[in-house]
Amino acid sequence: MYIWRNIKTINMNLAGRKKEIKLLQGLLQKKSPEFVAVYGRRRVGKTYLIREVYKQQIVFECSGLHQKSMGQQLENFWLTLQEYRNVSTSTLPPKTWLQAFSQLKMHLNTLEESKKVVFLDEIPWFETPQSGFLAALSNFWNAYCSKRSDIILVICGSAASWIIKKVINDRGGLHNRVTTHIRLMPFSLLETKIYLEMQQVQLTLKDLVQLYMCIGGIPFYLSHVKAGKSIPQILDDLFFLPQAALEQEFQNLYAALFKNSDLHERVVAALSSKNKGLSRKEIITKTKSGGGLTIALKELIECSFVQETIPYYSNSKTIQYRLVDEFTLFYFRFLAKETTKNSWLQISSKSKYKIWSGLAFENVCLKHIAQIKQKLGISGIITRDFPWSHKGNKLEKGAQIDLVIDRSDNCVNLLEFKFYDTPFEIAKRDAAELNQKIQVFKDKTKTKKNVFLTFLSVYGVKKNKYYLSIVTNQLLIEDLFAEIWLLH
Repeated sequence: MYIWRNIKTINMNLAGRKKEIKLLQGLLQKKSPEFVAVYGRRRVGKTYLIREVYKQQIVFECSGLHQKSMGQQLENFWLTLQEYRNVSTSTLPPKTWLQAFSQLKMHLNTLEESKKVVFLDEIPWFETPQSGFLAALSNFWNAYCSKRSDIILVICGSAASWIIKKVINDRGGLHNRVTTHIRLMPFSLLETKIYLEMQQVQLTLKDLVQLYMCIGGIPFYLSHVKAGKSIPQILDDLFFLPQAALEQEFQNLYAALFKNSDLHERVVAALSSKNKGLSRKEIITKTKSGGGLTIALKELIECSFVQETIPYYSNSKTIQYRLVDEFTLFYFRFLAKETTKNSWLQISSKSKYKIWSGLAFENVCLKHIAQIKQKLGISGIITRDFPWSHKGNKLEKGAQIDLVIDRSDNCVNLLEFKFYDTPFEIAKRDAAELNQKIQVFKDKTKTKKNVFLTFLSVYGVKKNKYYLSIVTNQLLIEDLFAEIWLLH
């Protein structure tokens, strides 16, 4: 039986992450061994989260080395362990991972009886061909950690698919051993706002949304935003000036996440060409490759780059794959094919910016459906949420709806997203198109539910006669910054 002192709450320099912090801190109070897996895309803040929450409990932390040999990984592990050891004498460098974990056990046995965290970062990089790392990790947990109530073993990595396949869903020695797993997502708009304010960066809500449309809620990207600068200046610093902070990010991003990343890059390049997504067959045609596509798509989905869309109210049951990573979309629209450096002011004055901004704003809204539902007062209602479109022909009109919220209370919200610099005003022509959309949706879906038209815009929609005749309610971008109140 191990007895530990009461865990004191510490002040953490973290923006948001309330749910993850509460979960991780709760493990400190449990009198049982814990095996925690944290995964998510590169630059999303996994390591920082673990270090901040467990800064007083980490007794060993080691990170795998990217594309290094087994010998180099073992040497790194051993050298790191020597830094943590409280004795002057050192052990011999291990030749196997079993020996390496045996040395770690000896170190842990010398420590006082209190909650202690062993943190293995970028764990996929430890496993080199025929190294035996996973077998040794399994032995370390099953034969040692699982018998001690004072140890929290935390593994972390950007290669989400590796952790899911090799650890969480393992059918061998690690089967059902993970007690807690966290998929760390990018910041929401609210968390982005809080994070930037902690850096003394003050921006209007519209500017925050525009910045999010370009780089998403990735903490590392946001860390390069400087106070006192406008959005054009910030984006020039990030992308367009000499030695820009994110100039080489795309070249490094996928290579660091995936083995044989060429296919992943070709897939996202293909998806970037179609705003509403592509079917698997269309992806194969564009990438000229079918082998390995299933795995690549799964990995891209698990790392939050791609979203799988299941069609509703459609004769076609073909799954669509949509690129939803803001940085990747921005890269292919404005950086990938540019041969000369521009400034953001020059780019934003062109027509392709206006087309992109509408689609990028739609993407941001789709990532904040929980906030939209909360503002509409339907958080507790079961819903299906999806974009919807019907391709017209010579005989009938087509229609495209940014978001459908199909509710179990016999209602449907059809949402229109508008990213305008001024309040949007519905003209006679707009009203005719909106009425047509609603009618096409009703005809093609055969819905018998109440259909409500809802607008979400930057500065609102003017309440003229057309608004009053067809719009049920409207939301503003400030509603996307709402804190989600969980029911449990």
